[in-house]
Parts: sequence; C-alpha cells; structure tokens
Amino acid sequence: MNYSVCFLVLILSGILTYFTQKIFIHYKRFDDINHRSSHETLATRTGGIGVFATLLIVSSYYYFNEIELFDYSLFIPLGIMFIVGVYDDFYHADFKLKFLLQIIVAKIIIDQGYVISNYHGLFGLYEVPWILAQLSTVFVFLVIINAINFIDGIDGLAISEVIKIIVLIEFFSDSQTALTILAFLLILSLIPLYFFNFKKKGKVFLGDGGSLLLGTIVSIYIFHTLGTQYTIKAGLQINKVLFVLLVIFYPLLDLLRVFILRIKKGKSPFEADQNHLHHFFQKYFLKHYQILLSIYFSSLLISTFIYMLIKHFNI
Repeated sequence: MNYSVCFLVLILSGILTYFTQKIFIHYKRFDDINHRSSHETLATRTGGIGVFATLLIVSSYYYFNEIELFDYSLFIPLGIMFIVGVYDDFYHADFKLKFLLQIIVAKIIIDQGYVISNYHGLFGLYEVPWILAQLSTVFVFLVIINAINFIDGIDGLAISEVIKIIVLIEFFSDSQTALTILAFLLILSLIPLYFFNFKKKGKVFLGDGGSLLLGTIVSIYIFHTLGTQYTIKAGLQINKVLFVLLVIFYPLLDLLRVFILRIKKGKSPFEADQNHLHHFFQKYFLKHYQILLSIYFSSLLISTFIYMLIKHFNI
C-alpha cells in the first residue's frame, strides 16, 4: 500500500465524516446535552459512520479487484456491531438486547477462527476444552467491547487508546500480523476524527457505532494475539495473558472501577453515570486534551513499569 493510497484514505475519511455530519445537522439529529455530557456545544455522533464507511469503501475496491488485504469476512461481525451501535445512538436500545447481539457476534468471531483456546498458564491451564474456550472468548469479548465503549467520554480518548493498543500489539509481534493492513486502514480513518473531536463548534463524536466498531476490532486483535499465529519478538517475550492485560490496562481498569462503584451503590453496572476515570481527571484539568494526555501517558507509564517488573522477576 503506497503513500498515495494512504493519503486518499485520510482524505476520504475526512470528507465522509464532514458530509455525514452535515446531513445529520440538516435533520437536526444532535447529541443530547445533559448532566452527563462533557460538551456544551452542538455535536453529532457520526464519527463511527465515517470510519466504517471508509473501511468498507476501500476494502470493497480491493475485494472486487481480487486483492486480499485481510480476511474480508470480518466485516460481518464488524458490520453487525456497527449497526447495533448506530441504532443505540439514536434510539437508545435496551442493554439486554445489545448484550444478546454482542454474544451472537462473539460466536460469529469464534466460528471465524478467533478463539481463546489456550490460557497460557493462567489458573495453571494451557489448552482448554472447546466449550470452555468458547465461553471464555464470549466473556472476554463482552468485557473488551464494553470497556472501549465506556472510555468514549471525552475528546480523542477512545480513539487514542485503540490506536495505542494496535500499535503495541504490532510492535511486539515478530512479523506482520494477519490484521496489520486492516489496522493500518483503521488508524488512517481515525486520524481525521481528532480534528472533528477537538473543534470548538460543530463537534463530531465517535458515537456508539464507532466505539462498538473499535471494540470489536480490538477484541479480534486480542484473540489473535492469544492464538498460535502470534509470536512476541525475541527479547521482549512475556506471558501472553499478562501482555494483553497490560496492553488494554486502562480500559479494563476503568470498567472494573465503574462496575464496583455502581454495584456498591446498588445500581446496575450498565447504568450510565459520572464515575469514569476521565470524570475524575476533570476535577484537575479544564481542557480535554490535558485529560487525554494525562490518562494516555500515565497508563502507558504504569503498563511499562509493570512490564519491566515482569521481565526482571521472570514472571
């Protein structure tokens, strides 16, 4: 994939995001401003539409020209979760329905070969029975996709975390993965959203369509990393389970913290509130980019420190 294609993907994503926003503005479909909002200006939840449309258009071009960049059948689970998220953005779907559809999508991903069949020593287990492999894959999928969805609360945070996760997994791989080109296209498609996220007026948010799309891609990446085809570079090896936990450290920490606080208050763990870590950082920083940088680099430093400890003590 040459530089001209990369440039075209960037431009296409920006154009699609811009015109999608204009359409939604025309029909007055704005993001609600309420007590949980982190913004005080009109915004649309259309960022995910631009990203998905860009991926679909570019991939379709290569597909119809019989050029296989990656497994195009992945658009089945990606498309389903994207549609579920877009529907939720505008009609507020019941969480039980979303939960059921997420389980169905997890099963589709399993049948495509992305499954946690080896625990790599976790709980003293390595190869596990097929039924346990499927159950654990569904559980991890539900955790990851909701963790990514939960952190999408301030400008650029979910985008940055997903890019960081992908870059770290690719960096630690001893060779190009089967998902490298999909990830590269995704990152190029996400970059224009930084501009639209941080605009003072007429913002474009990722939306649930975007966050569920990203959560699905991250989940597939994690399942691939825990599989036999992924090998960590010589000299950087650590236990694969510990590695993926460090890679998605911040989203998992935020999810666990929020669930504990909500359950302690007798609320549903899926009931929205302002107990996320980015809300905590808002007490100390006024600008979203300051919160983003603080979370991004502090989580990266903590993960790096734990990684060094694991390497030093050969855990």
